Amino acid sequence: MKVILLQELRGRGGEGDVINVADGFANNYLLRQGIAVRATKGELKQLEQRRGAIAKREEKRIAEAESLREQLTGTTVPVEAQVGEEGVLFGSVTAPIIAEAIKAVTGVEIDRKRVDLKNPIKTAGTHEVTISLYRDIKAVVTLTVGSADALAAEEAVEAEEEAPAEEAVEAEAEEAVETEEATE
Repeated sequence: MKVILLQELRGRGGEGDVINVADGFANNYLLRQGIAVRATKGELKQLEQRRGAIAKREEKRIAEAESLREQLTGTTVPVEAQVGEEGVLFGSVTAPIIAEAIKAVTGVEIDRKRVDLKNPIKTAGTHEVTISLYRDIKAVVTLTVGSADALAAEEAVEAEEEAPAEEAVEAEAEEAVETEEATE
């Protein structure tokens, strides 16, 4: 059955796309949920009239997804979990937990369905997770999974690594000033 999508259908198309799907999928899901309408002659005529408005909305969605990708890419998100011996978690880190952690760190609300997680994370450490923002636009977020103590220790180590580098830059600047004063 041919249908016209009224919103994005992940893996199938976006708003205004005419796609061919199985009759049962169309009748039982797409039409009942208001995700699509039947592709009749009248609906196709209306679609042609609405193409301009659909294109503007599409551009806006793509721009928003691009800005979200820039904001999320390279972000490190700590996730607290109880860790047993040998780095194995008690339980697992799932898509809803990852979405909550991203929201807590960045303030960006991500739908749990957009988190591309093949299997739940069951080990402590660093993991990369892909977030599907819109159609082919994806962001990669780094998760640091561990106990609260381990995460706090890791943050302290990172702060110590940055501090000597800043002190070295300040020392070089002071030496440069002293050298200038000595040459005058």
